[in-house]
Parts: sequence; structure tokens; C-alpha cells
Amino acid sequence: MKKERKILEKFLYEIWNEKKFAKDLVTKEDIPIEIIDSGIANKDLSGPDFKNAKIKIGNITYSGDVEIDNDFSDWKAHGHNYNKRYSSVILHAALNNEENEPFVFTAEGRKIPSISLADFLEEDLVKSVHSAILSERKKGSYSLPCIENNDEIKDIDKLNFVYDLGKKRFNKKKEAFFFRLKELVYFQELNIKEPVINYDFDENFYSRTFFQKDFSNKNLWIQLIYESIFEALGYSKNKDMMRALAKSADVNFFNKIDCEKYVLTIEAALFKISGLIPDVQNLPDEETSSYTKELFEMWNKIKPLYDNRTFHPAQWHFFRLRPRNFPTIRIAGGARLIYKLLKKNLIGQILDAVKKSSNQKQLTRYLRSMFTIKAEGFWTRHYVFDQPAQSTIDYLIGESRADEIIINTILPIISLYFEIFKQRELSVKVIKLYLNYYQRNENNLVSEVADTLHLNDAWRRTVLYQGMIELYRAYCSQEKCLECHIGEKVFA
Repeated sequence: MKKERKILEKFLYEIWNEKKFAKDLVTKEDIPIEIIDSGIANKDLSGPDFKNAKIKIGNITYSGDVEIDNDFSDWKAHGHNYNKRYSSVILHAALNNEENEPFVFTAEGRKIPSISLADFLEEDLVKSVHSAILSERKKGSYSLPCIENNDEIKDIDKLNFVYDLGKKRFNKKKEAFFFRLKELVYFQELNIKEPVINYDFDENFYSRTFFQKDFSNKNLWIQLIYESIFEALGYSKNKDMMRALAKSADVNFFNKIDCEKYVLTIEAALFKISGLIPDVQNLPDEETSSYTKELFEMWNKIKPLYDNRTFHPAQWHFFRLRPRNFPTIRIAGGARLIYKLLKKNLIGQILDAVKKSSNQKQLTRYLRSMFTIKAEGFWTRHYVFDQPAQSTIDYLIGESRADEIIINTILPIISLYFEIFKQRELSVKVIKLYLNYYQRNENNLVSEVADTLHLNDAWRRTVLYQGMIELYRAYCSQEKCLECHIGEKVFA
């Protein structure tokens, strides 16, 4: 195929994802290629185009990532051969490979098979492109398949279904937190640190009966809340990294620290372990240098206490993020929440507030105040280390993000806590707070689902907000319309 017949990579993604090939794939060395799982499209993050693919090449099945380019030469032109984010790539697919080269190489020098998609496409490429365009348009929104017909369903029926899904989503969160809590207990009993690679538990874990006394250690709950908060602070792009950071720099590590400037020391540890702190020799202004040097001094004092993994700045995502959502800002806010957890008995304060409060609105305001963190010091004027912000920063964690933390982390965990310790009435009280919570943040997915269902501002009520997320993810995006109470009526 001639080079001038380049098409945008997003259409190549569609071809790859739908496996629209005229014949079986083979490597340049005629080794058969079977796509067992094309992977998950990496739409927002920098890095390989498809994550977690499974591909059989010859007699070996590989699990990893796939990179798709217009030209074979793009691998080097885009710096993939230097970028460690591409170290997990198992197949490189380019539309054109005029060099007829069979391999590309990772930063570590590992060979990756490279194929020319043009060799396997139908002759009428235009049809494939047209199909890809239509598919791309459909994926450009969160419209529900029943958009044309669901107005035939009574609003009360739609609201009841979404309400039930919102409760289901809350219970799913509780189940996930309970599983994680049992993991923490198990690691504690085995006296091992959090594994740095994926792992599976043996039969001893799954057959183990857990008792109330197993969860009596307060540090277990602090760790659970800490890492869950950090995941929430990471949003979609950095949530895995934030959780990994909280697992590595865990509560046991911070409990070893005893100093006056505790928050600054926590910041020093988190920024150094995350790899986000820059070299003090290459900073543009004296204020930044002074702050960073102080962090380095703090880190050098506590460094002997830390014996877990560290991270690289390339693992963090800043691209296409609003500055207020940069991981640097969120880590600074998270450091202050760690201080509250470890030094101000944050969990105890929350439990007491739930027990004593008889006014849901007052309790909501109190919880928001606990998780809203004002900016201070260096972080009132910087989003990153090496460049001053153009305007003053008011909050490290604002009210909308505080709402997300409360709804997705605090309420399900506290409800779980009361259940485990046989305080059923208080657990129900927390659930009622969730069912009557009104959050202040917005979400494009939820707004569009609400519009599609003609439910206007119903999404502002948290249980319905969460229910709409569950509806889209569990049914609409999975094309399970006939399993959905709305869809089965519309399409029956």
C-alpha cells in the first residue's frame, strides 16, 4: 500500500479492536499470530494504545500491551524505544512498514515483533475506514441505546431502577473494602510487606474464617482508608499510582516517624518515594530550591526507616489534566489527611460524629469539613515544583473531591466497620446518610445518562448519581439491554 494512504491512528485502533483482517496474521518470519484478546483501548493516558492484550505468537501466549502506529518508523520517531512505559509491549502493529523490518526494540533492548497491517487489510480499505468513523462517532458520547424510546417508561419506574442500582453499587464497594481488609489482616499475620507484583492467595486464605477480633487493630482501618483516599485523589489517570504509593509508604512506615514538622516530613517521604521531587541542583527560583532542599533534609533523616519500593516520575500522568488535579497537588493534600489520620484520630472523630449526630445536614457539613484541605505555604503558589502558578491556589482538596472521598470511601468503610462490630443500627444510619446525600461535583457520564433518561437534575442525589454510573457500566456499555429493567420494557 502506498504511503500516501495513511489514515488516522484512531481508525487503525478500530480495525485492530474489531479484528477486521482479510487473512490470518503472521510475523515477518511467517510465524502465526492469534489475537486472543485485543486488549483495552488506552484512550486518555500516554503509553501503549491497547493495554492488557493476550496474543499467541507461534506456540507461546503473551500478555501485555500493543502499540499501533501509522508507520514503522513512528516507533523511534515518537521515542517509544526510550520510554519505559512501552516496556510491556508484546506486539507493534503499523499500517505501513516500507523498511520491511521484523522487530522494534524496547528501552531495555527486548525485541518486539512488528507487523504491517496493510498486508492483512481488505482491498477496499475505504469501507473499513468508514465503519471506523461511524463507530468512533458512536463512542464519542455516553448516549444510551434506548435514547429514542425510554420516554415511554414512567419516570418513577426509571428512578426506582436507578435507585436500586445506586444501593447495589454501595454494597459492591463495601464488599471490595471487606476483601481488602481481609488481605491486610492476612499480610499482617504472615508478617510480610505488600507484594510489589500481582499475586494470588492460596486456599488457606479463601478457606480461612475471619472473626471480629481479627479486625480490632486500628492501623488496619487507617491503612484501608488511607489507600482508598489516595486512590480517589488520583482520579482515573493516577489512581493506580496513588494506591501503589499508599501501599508502599504505608501506615507502619509513618508510625516510625517522630518529629515536630510531621506534615512536612510526610510530604518529603511521599514526594521522594513517588519520584516526583526534582533535583535540587536544577530548580529555577530560590523559593522552590529552599522548599525542596528542606524536603531533602527531612527525607535524609527518615530514609533509614524506609525499605520498600520507590517510583519513577515517568509513571505519573500530568498530560491533559487540570493543574489542580496534578498528582503533586493531590499528594500534598493527601499528606495532610495522613496527619489527620495518624495524629488527630480522624477515624475516631468520624465514628463519634456518626454516633452523636441526629441531623444529616449537619453531619454532611462536618464530614465535608474534615476532608476539605486548604492550600498552605509553598502549595498556595505552585502546582508543580519547578514552575510558579499564575494565580493563588485556595484548596488542595476542594468540596467536590471531598464529596467523592466521603461517598466512595468513608461511608462504605464506616458502614462496614459498624457491621463487623455488631452495631447494626449505626451501619443503617450511615446507609441512610448515603441515600439522602446530595453531592456538589458533576460528571459528564452521569449528566448525559440523566439527560438520556429525561430525569433532569435527579443525578444530584448521590444514590441516583451512583446508580447512573452503575447503569451505564453494567448494562449500557456492555450492551445488556435485555437484562436492564428499562431496556427490557423498551425493546420487548
